[in-house]
Amino acid sequence: MLLRNLAGLQRLNLNLQVTYSWLAVADALLFCASCYLAAWLYFLPDPVLISQYSTELPLWTGVFVGMTMLAMLSMGLYQPRMRGGVHGVLLRTVGAFILMTIGMTAIIFSFPLHFPFKGIFVYAAAIAFISSLISGNIFRNTVKLEKFNRRVLVLGAGRKASNIVSKMRRESDHHGFRICAFVRIPGEDATIDTSNVIALQQPLSEYVRQHEIHQVVVALDNQRDNLPGEELLRCRMLGVSVVNLLDFFEQEADKVLVEEAPPEWFIFAQRFNPQLAGGFCKRLFDISAALLLLVVTWPFMLLTVLAIKLEDGFNAPVFFRQKRVGLYGREFSVMKFRSMSINAEADGKAVWATKNDARITRVGQVIRKLRIDELPQILNVLGGSMAFVGPRPERPEFVSELASSIPYFEKRHCVKPGITGWAQLNYPYGSSVADAKHKLEFDLYYVKNQSLYLDCIVLLRTVEVVAFGKGAK
Repeated sequence: MLLRNLAGLQRLNLNLQVTYSWLAVADALLFCASCYLAAWLYFLPDPVLISQYSTELPLWTGVFVGMTMLAMLSMGLYQPRMRGGVHGVLLRTVGAFILMTIGMTAIIFSFPLHFPFKGIFVYAAAIAFISSLISGNIFRNTVKLEKFNRRVLVLGAGRKASNIVSKMRRESDHHGFRICAFVRIPGEDATIDTSNVIALQQPLSEYVRQHEIHQVVVALDNQRDNLPGEELLRCRMLGVSVVNLLDFFEQEADKVLVEEAPPEWFIFAQRFNPQLAGGFCKRLFDISAALLLLVVTWPFMLLTVLAIKLEDGFNAPVFFRQKRVGLYGREFSVMKFRSMSINAEADGKAVWATKNDARITRVGQVIRKLRIDELPQILNVLGGSMAFVGPRPERPEFVSELASSIPYFEKRHCVKPGITGWAQLNYPYGSSVADAKHKLEFDLYYVKNQSLYLDCIVLLRTVEVVAFGKGAK
């Protein structure tokens, strides 16, 4: 029964699963305890001194815990489908504590302190680092146990159901659930080549009850004629969750299957409200995030200007302007640092950027890898033609091509394009129509689920993308 209740609360609005939110809570408590243990160790030679600073310790403990949790979130340590295994967790944890150390050092030296937090901070950081590795390892090994995974039954074994096999191949894609079987319906052509395709010899609800199924995913090729409505209703009465294939992918993969989505799904979809993108709070978030990024990165932008001038000459252009498609299909000029040779498209023909592109300069290779070339788009955000978070703006030449071959591609234009976005976090840089289709699945997820919460998650996780150079070309 507990697992069935968790299945209904599987998401806290978006990316964090309920189970991983408990890891975040546990870590926050451990980080708090680390500060108090560090203070005790620091004052151990003279315990009387700790009473003099007892009123200031809670404040600095809160700052330390908040900064550490933000760093852990930005490194993706609370995302359920994190890849890389033990080494990936260790690398991200090290990165998180480096970020936290930079942030805490800036805070400590920005305020004159009578409280000896500098010494305590060293103890607290070491204790918190070790405790987070231990708690994270125990937690991740625990949630992999069978009893902590939802048992899922897929109703269908044809083309639609094959999406689960082909697009959820990795172990990390199955976090929190296990596919028990694919049910082949009479008259349906089974295309799934796995050993767990079955033909029921009993009513569906009886099979669900006997095998303790927690969720049924409806993935029938011909749903109108083959849907066992009465049996699915009985499953619901047993407390079993019943979802369609689109909702299952949105729930577990954070994307929308564009090839399986009928028009009515967009019409009646819950939370699908593009008007939220134009609200006052969204605009305030965009301006605040852009200004914060400008304050943090202006030294790197200045170095980039000098590097481009040194490589190509002081008369060479530093910035690169290009037409892109924005909100409601309107064109605007995007501004970036020039990372290609001056005559990269001398013939005027738009060309996809590719891996090891010969047109990219030596400076361009570096600033593309670190995403510094995107920073001038801050001016587009402040001017209102872009948001800080949103789909990547495409060139008009590519939009016309992609819209003719990919269903619902133009739906991404009902929100402003962004410097960073959900698709940029979840899929590498695209250089083909197939890549554009995969990225659209994540873009439509963002359009459907947009909120300030999701924007904050994207903003934090962008740090991980930059730190590990994901998807850059």
